[in-house]
Amino acid sequence: MDKKQENTEEIVTRVKLPRNGEVIGIIEQRLGGNKMLVACLDGKTRNCRVPGRLRRALWLRPGDVVIIEFWELDKDKGDVIFKYRPNQVEWLKEKGYLKKDKTEF
Repeated sequence: MDKKQENTEEIVTRVKLPRNGEVIGIIEQRLGGNKMLVACLDGKTRNCRVPGRLRRALWLRPGDVVIIEFWELDKDKGDVIFKYRPNQVEWLKEKGYLKKDKTEF
């Protein structure tokens, strides 16, 4: 057997998906400090922040794909809890969670 034939198996990747009270969004604009506008997959633009425990761990820029967790009292605001890496964004596009064009949902 060739080595090329042995390596044709599909590689399984695990990507975190949103759970209850969470949604995927794309960062539109930084508002200063730890706040930003995020366009969510449900069609709304929300004012979101990075919680203190993740403030130094997440480096966010406009165009990044993130998971938003809604606040309990106000569904128009939320916290950014996870940032997808480029290879994970490609997987989301292949599986149909995101459109091929980043600016559309």
